[in-house]
Amino acid sequence: MGISQAAVAKRAFDILVATTSLALLSVLLLIVASAILIMQGRPILIRHPRVGKGGAMFPCFKFRTMVRDADAALVRHLAKDPGAMLEWQATRKLKNDPRVTPLGKILRETSLDELPQLLNIIRGEMSVVGPRPIVTQELIRYGSAIAEYQSVRPGLTGLWQCSGRSDTSYDERVMLDREYVRHWSMTGDLAIILRTVPALMSSRGVY
Repeated sequence: MGISQAAVAKRAFDILVATTSLALLSVLLLIVASAILIMQGRPILIRHPRVGKGGAMFPCFKFRTMVRDADAALVRHLAKDPGAMLEWQATRKLKNDPRVTPLGKILRETSLDELPQLLNIIRGEMSVVGPRPIVTQELIRYGSAIAEYQSVRPGLTGLWQCSGRSDTSYDERVMLDREYVRHWSMTGDLAIILRTVPALMSSRGVY
């Protein structure tokens, strides 16, 4: 299969999976949205700027899992906790993140917070399988791998998502993204999707 044919096949697969999933999960999505509205209030969805194919920025959709003043809360927390500051600088994540609400913790552990990204897939900003979406501050961490990262659409799932997620080091994350791009195939995408199911059930590395 040629490069253009492979790209068309991957895009057709993305649209089929995303539209089918949205139809099948519509009731679940409504339940989650209602729970957020009742327990946390608005907004229900957040639009987080992420780096996409070709370096173009796009709004990555997620169900809101944090308090409303999340950015300010993070600044306050890091200022008073040097250990958390070191953890954030190393991984851009916190195991005990004070911004995450009780409902948000459940949504993250089950990855339900990421289901709105099916809309990003339909819009052509993401793929079902691909590198994990990153923010602009993470670009420098990719070094020479950034061109490979930006050559494809980021994915709803991928090698990182089914290989330990936040339990991996940042260098391992970059290596997994580079490995995916270099060895991409439709059969590889299907294998990653199959590996994602047990990874979601174990909730390993989710925080």
